[in-house]
Amino acid sequence: MFSKKSAPQTVRSQQDRQMAGSTFSVFGADTRIKGDVQAGADLHIDGGVEGDVTCTSLVQGESSLIEGAIRAESARLAGTVKGTITVRELVVLKTARIHGDVHYDALTIEQGAQVDGRFAPRAAGVDDTVVAING
Repeated sequence: MFSKKSAPQTVRSQQDRQMAGSTFSVFGADTRIKGDVQAGADLHIDGGVEGDVTCTSLVQGESSLIEGAIRAESARLAGTVKGTITVRELVVLKTARIHGDVHYDALTIEQGAQVDGRFAPRAAGVDDTVVAING
């Protein structure tokens, strides 16, 4: 007489697939990576990386150190970077310390950020597939 109608299985499985498809990886403050890092999704680094970082979106914590090139669609940097940065959209927070050249399409810099390098807009025709990860 009284019964609950459950959500159709197709809706539930679509939501599960969407959740499984959206990935976000975090390297904690106690993590140290030696070697290149490639992620086909978003990456949050609070620890240290000695190697190049390639991902879709990068968020760097204040205490983080990246020693290598960064290539991403978007990046929000708050820690120290020693290497070249190539991104479409870049936000440099006031706690960031960058030692290297920066290539960007859109740029936001908070007052107090330190950069020892050159800023240059990415040239038209730059290969936009550089951040695509295959495999």
